Amino acid sequence: MREEVKAQITGVVFQVVAKPGDRVGAGDLIIVLESMKMEIPVEAPRAGTVTEVRAKEGDTVQEGETVALLE
Repeated sequence: MREEVKAQITGVVFQVVAKPGDRVGAGDLIIVLESMKMEIPVEAPRAGTVTEVRAKEGDTVQEGETVALLE
């Protein structure tokens, strides 16, 4: 089952931790956003395999935007 991983806040992608093909568990870090000088983790909502990362370091993402896909 495919699931979208969404940004919880508008910010700049500080670090992309997971890459396509990586197996992740629920709560594992996928991307780190920076907003107002704070680092905000974007975590996997469930265990699965990262099939796509739609953001790269330096990108600005909006709240609710899909940043990765899990299979």
